[in-house]
Amino acid sequence: MRDIPIDEVDHLDRAVVAIRTDYPPGHRIPVHRHRRAQFLYSATGSMRVETADGTWTIPTRRAVLVPPGTDHQVVTTNVSTRSLYIERKAVPWFPRRCQVVEVSPLLRELLHEAVDVPPLYSRGRDAAVIGLILHEIRRAAPVQLDLPLPKHERLRALCESFLDDPDIHDPVGHWASRLHVSERTVNRLFTTETGLSFARWRQRACVLHSLSLLSGGQPIAGIAASLGYDSPAAFSTMFTRLLGISPRDYRAAIAL
Repeated sequence: MRDIPIDEVDHLDRAVVAIRTDYPPGHRIPVHRHRRAQFLYSATGSMRVETADGTWTIPTRRAVLVPPGTDHQVVTTNVSTRSLYIERKAVPWFPRRCQVVEVSPLLRELLHEAVDVPPLYSRGRDAAVIGLILHEIRRAAPVQLDLPLPKHERLRALCESFLDDPDIHDPVGHWASRLHVSERTVNRLFTTETGLSFARWRQRACVLHSLSLLSGGQPIAGIAASLGYDSPAAFSTMFTRLLGISPRDYRAAIAL
């Protein structure tokens, strides 16, 4: 099925409902929840899923597992998705919080097939495709592309604003003045609310933001400059330190 809201087909008596949806650049899906578990795959473009306790960046050819009943919103960048809405009883092993996962070449092809499977699929090839998809999802390797968000209301608002336009040199003093507190208090809030210092949170936010730019084909030097790094080398060093792979190698990997 293509470009159909899940609410129109959620009632179907099948373990999995597969839908392809294409979104324009900069599209935001407001906070919502699903009765079923969701496997949300980015066939092209990239996305950011936000919940009460964090964000998950989904680059091209990666997916995020969204547990049933989880309030979340999605920010997209000219993305084409393949969504599987899965009954709870079919995935008792699903995580309790969102998780980004790798998508194998086999699973990738199966997802493309799934959206053309009849909604009321029967036994035979169509059921076999769906069954194999569930097996492949269960064995998908997790990827740590999450960023914790604070519950402190005013601090969270600043964090969400930063995510839309990150700058590696945005000073803690700027945040302190906007919150009308000391720099020490900002650092304490970040550690208490996210488990990360302000500097580490800022670094991780910038690197995760760069993933969508890399998958979009932007030059590494341009990405480094847009994030405020002093040089492409400085950006590459931080990227490699946090993700264990260089920006160049990462781009090559997602193209496979």
